[in-house]
Amino acid sequence: MKKFLLCIFTFLFFLTGVNAEEDLAPTAKSAILIDASIGKILYEKNADEKLPPASMTKLASMLIIMEYIDSGKLKLDEQVTISEAAASMGGSQIFLEAGEVYTVEQLLKGISIASGNDAVVAMAEKIAGTEEAFVDLINKRLKEIGATNTVFLNVHGLDTEGHVSTARDMATIAFNLLKHPKILEYTSIYEEYLDKYDGSKTWLVNTNKLVRFYEGVDGLKTGYTSNAGYCLTATAKKNDLRLISVVMGEDTIENRSSDTVKLLNYGFNTYRINIIKKSNDILGKVKVERGKQDYSNVVLINDATELLKNTDELKEYTFNLKVDKLVAPLKRGDIVGQAQIIDNEGNIIDEVPITVEKEIKKANIGDYLLKNLKTLSSGKTILKAK
Repeated sequence: MKKFLLCIFTFLFFLTGVNAEEDLAPTAKSAILIDASIGKILYEKNADEKLPPASMTKLASMLIIMEYIDSGKLKLDEQVTISEAAASMGGSQIFLEAGEVYTVEQLLKGISIASGNDAVVAMAEKIAGTEEAFVDLINKRLKEIGATNTVFLNVHGLDTEGHVSTARDMATIAFNLLKHPKILEYTSIYEEYLDKYDGSKTWLVNTNKLVRFYEGVDGLKTGYTSNAGYCLTATAKKNDLRLISVVMGEDTIENRSSDTVKLLNYGFNTYRINIIKKSNDILGKVKVERGKQDYSNVVLINDATELLKNTDELKEYTFNLKVDKLVAPLKRGDIVGQAQIIDNEGNIIDEVPITVEKEIKKANIGDYLLKNLKTLSSGKTILKAK
């Protein structure tokens, strides 16, 4: 442990000046570093080599779980009964017993913090009925998001022939998982107690020690088996820039941590995020039909950002709105068109979705009468006698 901590602190206080042409992960079989806002690759090494991912496999399960929660198909306080199959899982576990009942949130913490194989199998059975059916869900979803070199045969990552992924695919999975930022509330916890069914407590300690020892790290998932070696998909945020790094096939925990820190240091020392336009900034006003209000301000659904090197100068941008025909009711978050981001040379650098600033309810008869009265009082004719 002392050797591990010394390694961590050495890298924390040494801000390396390496460039991407150097080997930033010298002891890893494969590695990648990407920007988490747009997915730009900042560094890669053998990123498409198929390797066993060990417990980083659980990132895919976490993605499905968070998608179910955010879509309303699953609630954090729903209860899950632990099966014999889940309770009998080997490897890393949180010591669940058959017949015990836990909430989705408790099991999600058990997966995110302590990498519980028993917890992830219990959640797979909760969502899909069986682990096998849940694996089918995972593989289908991975194809949809572009993780095409990944084949998962289980939900926990224990060594199984043919169970493989790549550093690029793991970064893709993490990129999509971070679209559900609530997951960071769990992956950033260093230690916590799980209240057991019998009244006792189990101590959960994060397998990702960088959560505690590297400023800005708040996830995501470690992995280790004798076949996979030591692996880590990490994410960290500093000054609006969030990075995702992956290292696979490391020979020691210390090397896994030091390569990850070297990747993150390179990213933070070399790049920065520029916020072109915030999501609350009004882009314009558009006509709305059948609404209580006739017009609505439109805004971006998310901040418009660009990734720059620290030596790059800021540019000026304009926005060209392409708005659909708007008909009430509408709420913030509904996509109502696109905004083209245009640089000072007239190039379209991106096209991002826009939404209404505030909810607009559908007009009723009373609203139409009030609008007509206002029109009459202003001296405008709205009806002509024949």
